[in-house]
Amino acid sequence: MTNPISLLDAALLGVIEGLTEFLPVSSTGHLTVAEKILGLNTADAGVTAFTAIIQVGAIAAVVVYFWRDIVRLATAWVSGLRHAEHRGAFDFRFAWFVIWGTLPIGVVGYAARDVIKGPFRSLWFVAAGLILWSAVMVLAERVARQDRGERQTTLPDALVVGLVQCLALVPGVSRSGATISAGLMRGLDRVSATRLSFFLSIPALVGAGAYEMKDALKAHVPLGALALGTLVSFVVAYASVAWLLRFVAHHRITAFVPYRVALGVALIGVLATGVLTAG
Repeated sequence: MTNPISLLDAALLGVIEGLTEFLPVSSTGHLTVAEKILGLNTADAGVTAFTAIIQVGAIAAVVVYFWRDIVRLATAWVSGLRHAEHRGAFDFRFAWFVIWGTLPIGVVGYAARDVIKGPFRSLWFVAAGLILWSAVMVLAERVARQDRGERQTTLPDALVVGLVQCLALVPGVSRSGATISAGLMRGLDRVSATRLSFFLSIPALVGAGAYEMKDALKAHVPLGALALGTLVSFVVAYASVAWLLRFVAHHRITAFVPYRVALGVALIGVLATGVLTAG
């Protein structure tokens, strides 16, 4: 690793990861910008691995927050596999929805891994993703019927949201911004769309962190920095998840659009003037 991540860097990046992973503002975009400002090489395998691994702290926060739901779904899934008469239960079907909805991001993420680590890390992509996907978020709120709750979720809903989750591989789009928008366009209410977004993010982020672990070890990323960044992202992400679920119950996701657009425009400005480099 050409420029080791210090403990201060790790703490700052952990805060940014925890704050932005589940808000529709793009955690990858914010982390890329922050790493540039801190003087880290975003093309370095170790930095890329560090970014993916501290996401596990954020996803651990979701696992803890939704632990009872996860246990209930897992129990229903196992019970349904063992007993045919239990397969009509919604929890059994919803567990399958999460499994099927996760497959697209697994396939696309692995197939496009070199592009994701290379050209997509450009801040030009981040700026474009922030601005262009904001228009989709506005459209999603305008067409949203919100006439179905979580128990009316269907397999097509999970598949569509899972497919759209692949677009979040482009920095700036935002995983939650993409998946919540897709859920709204499918007619789910905001809280149900947000919860589905969270459930689909769990296997996707855990898989990404596990895959990148080998690169972190090869690149000799300081274990202290990894541990601190992951811990900080866990604590901050837990608070962010709790806040977002309360927020979306009473507010539109377009509340985040002005910030996204302003950040995108600011990025274009600093890139055009040479204050920051894109690659």
